[in-house]
This record gives sequence, structure tokens and C-alpha cells, in this order.
Amino acid sequence: MISRWLRTFQLGFKSLLMHKLRSTLAMIGILIGVTAVIWLVALGEGVSEQAQRQIQQLGARNVIIKSTKPARDANSSSAGGRVAVYGITRDDYDRIVTTIPSVERAVPMREILREAAYRHRITDCQLVGCTADYYQINHLTMDRGRFITDSDLESRDNICVLSAAVAKELFPFEEPLGKSIQLIPEFYTVVGIVEDRAPSAAIGGSLAGRSYDQDVYIPISTFRSRFGDHIVTSGSGALDAELVELNQVTVTVDTIEHVEAVADIIAVLFEKFHDKEDYTITVPKELIRQAERLRSLFNVLLVLIAGISLMVGGIGIMNIMLATVTERTREIGVRRALGARRKDIIAHFLAETIVLTGTGGFLGVGVGFLCRPAVKLTQGRLQEWWPETWNSIPPEIQSLEPIIAPWSVGVAFGISVVVGLIFGLYPARQAAMMDPIEALRHE
Repeated sequence: MISRWLRTFQLGFKSLLMHKLRSTLAMIGILIGVTAVIWLVALGEGVSEQAQRQIQQLGARNVIIKSTKPARDANSSSAGGRVAVYGITRDDYDRIVTTIPSVERAVPMREILREAAYRHRITDCQLVGCTADYYQINHLTMDRGRFITDSDLESRDNICVLSAAVAKELFPFEEPLGKSIQLIPEFYTVVGIVEDRAPSAAIGGSLAGRSYDQDVYIPISTFRSRFGDHIVTSGSGALDAELVELNQVTVTVDTIEHVEAVADIIAVLFEKFHDKEDYTITVPKELIRQAERLRSLFNVLLVLIAGISLMVGGIGIMNIMLATVTERTREIGVRRALGARRKDIIAHFLAETIVLTGTGGFLGVGVGFLCRPAVKLTQGRLQEWWPETWNSIPPEIQSLEPIIAPWSVGVAFGISVVVGLIFGLYPARQAAMMDPIEALRHE
């Protein structure tokens, strides 16, 4: 049985070699379809990997609690002349640290907009009061100097750490370390410069994006001593007053399995001690799950789109095989007259179709594995030949690395073979159903 099928495939291969150009064009259609499946899925996996990496930067073991101003306070704080009191309190922070055993650490943060000045240079900045752990939990990197330490928190010294952008604006020609900048009304000594950090992207509408370009970091104990919790800002011809103790607390859980349980406990604590919804709780782990689900849907869509290319290639093969059947009508009649059965004719023409699609699919898989080198080559040439265009491309595209999914290779090749069977069956059946006598008379 096996030897019989081998002979059938050998005959099919020899028949195709008699029409090399036509067979090659048919295989190219399948090759393009298989390559499209592998390349599109690889690019989709690369984009998805970047998105998940951004989410991972938030910390898969983190629970993020942020203060949010209730709508009624936002509408009435200035008009009524009263202070809007809302958000996370230091008591909330103490309860999280002392009552939840799975909490590995909790990092509080307070921030306001301020002007930073050095001599005649002034720039707007985001003044961030934080602890030493803020550096690690936000994946910051020091350019020079040092970050805030525990001793700074205890002494409440007037020291600060500048982001690279603020340092460049205030000290374009000088070394910032050791210099004093003014954060009205007091002066702060610069002890460190943080390297540029890419902004964290807003994800799913549940977590706002965060830019680190204009940050100036000071100890949170110093922040409380110098600025307090009561902040007054002017806007629209009126003064807005609000009292916020903490803007954000990032809780790191000991294991990823405990993240959801800790988030539920925190939600219960806040519901008990807050009579209004002046906070939001975000679990990046859930965002990772959403990203994975979106990746699956995206891959299905890409396979369907690329599958259309395979369908087009299959239609081309069917068209070619129908033409082949017409050309070889007399041959079919001779074979039938010599005793070939209908199923032998069907097997022969199916073998030719499978050889076409299988060879095209195999070559398509080979070209599919060139996706990563091709993308790298394109990025390199674009950066070398058109630097202005390259600089205008988003960083995510510049650093995109395709990831070939093993399952896409099997799916693409399998679809190519199935396409060959489906689109080759009709021409094969047409050949088998011919009347031998009429076929022999055909010129």
C-alpha cells in the first residue's frame, strides 16, 4: 500500500516537472500564504510581548491604590470656599502594612506641581515625595549621584534628585550635583540625577500613563514638613484648596498567587473606612491576563487574514489542475482503457495537488523563519539611510522584535496541505468521471 502511494507521488511529481513554470507559479501562491501566516503571527507576538513587558514594569505582584477626587468635591471645592478632603490617608497606609501578612512592602507617594528654579532658569516640575523603595519599584536608573535613602527620610533634609530633563533645563552647562535649586519657598541640594525613563503607557483605561520627564524627588517626610497636606492652587480666577495625605500607595505582594486576595482585602478596608469613592485599586496582574486574551484574539484575526491568501492560492491551484485535466484528457482515457480505476485517477491528481501545496508550504515555512532577520535588516537600513524618518517612528516600532510562534508554523503548513486536498478534489473527480471512450477520442 505504501509503495503504491509512493509510486503515485513519483508520477505526480514527474507530471508537474513537465510544466515547470506553471507549477512554480502555483507554488508561489501557497508560499506567500504560508509566509504571511508565520510573519503576521510573529509580528503580532512581538507587539504583544512589548505590551506585556510594559505591564510587567508596573509589577505583576503589585497592587496600586491611587487617590481620586470625587465628582462632587471637584464641582464644589472652589465655589463653596471649602477644602476638598479626599484620597488615601496615612492611617490607610498603616493598616495595609500592619494587618495584611502577605504584603512584602508598601511604597507611599505624594506629588504636586511646582516650579523649580536655579538662578535665572525656571522650569515646571512634578514634585514627588517618596521613599527609598520608590526607585526600585518604578525601575529608575541613576545617571550619577544617588537616590533618596532611609537616613534622608529620618533627618528630613532638604535634598532632591532630578530627572534628566529637569537637570538639562536647569543646568545646561553646569554639573548639577551639589548645587541648590529653589522649590518655593525653600532651597534643596541636588544629590542625584536619574536617567531618562520611557513613560509607562496607559493600559485598558484602568491605569493612567505616567511620565517621568519632569520629576523632582524629595523625601516624603521632607515633603510633609515643608508643604504639608493642605495644598492651595489658583485657577480660573479662583483658589482651589484640597487636603490629600497620599496620592498613591504601591503594594508589593510576596507571591503572585496572593495578589488578588490582597487586592480584595485592601478593597474591604477602604470600603470600611471611606464613606465616598475617593480611590481606585488597580491590579496589573489582571491587565496581563487581558493582554494575553487580546493577543489570542489578535492571532486568530491574523491567521484568518493570512488564510485568505492561502484560499486565493488554492483557487489558483484548482484553476491550474482543471486546465491540466483538460490537456491530459487523452492520457486519462488511455489509463482508463488499460484498467486504471476511478480512484486511481483521483489519487494521481490529488498527489499532484498535494505535491504542489506541500512544496509551496515547505518553502513558505523556510521563508517564514526569515521574518526576524528581515525585520532587523529593514530597521538597520532605515536607520542608516533615512535617519530622520527613523527618528519619527515610535520607539515601540524601532525596538520591535518578531517572535515566531511554533504553533503558527504547524498551522500554516497544515492549512496549505488541507487547501491542496480541498481544491484538488474537484479537478481529480472531474478527471475520474470522464468516459474512457470519449476521452480517447479527444484531440
